[in-house]
Amino acid sequence: MCPVASKVINLRVPEAKQVLIDRAVAVTGKNRTEFILDAVTEKAREVLADQTQFALGKQAMQRFNALIEAPLENPDALKRLLAKPSPWER
Repeated sequence: MCPVASKVINLRVPEAKQVLIDRAVAVTGKNRTEFILDAVTEKAREVLADQTQFALGKQAMQRFNALIEAPLENPDALKRLLAKPSPWER
């Protein structure tokens, strides 16, 4: 297995925010680096999941609209899918 390369990210934090972060760190049992990395990674996933822009030509858009408006073949499958937590909620 190949070791994963690590990079350093430095940041300055106002004291009040550091105190808040350290209080949360103490509750989780993680170290500060793990806590911050987990929180930032979760936020990054959330932000990227919200970026759902795509472009279609006229024919592709008409096909897309037809598929969206068509009745569901298996509504129970959709219900099961929507009942699952999103990847960023896991």
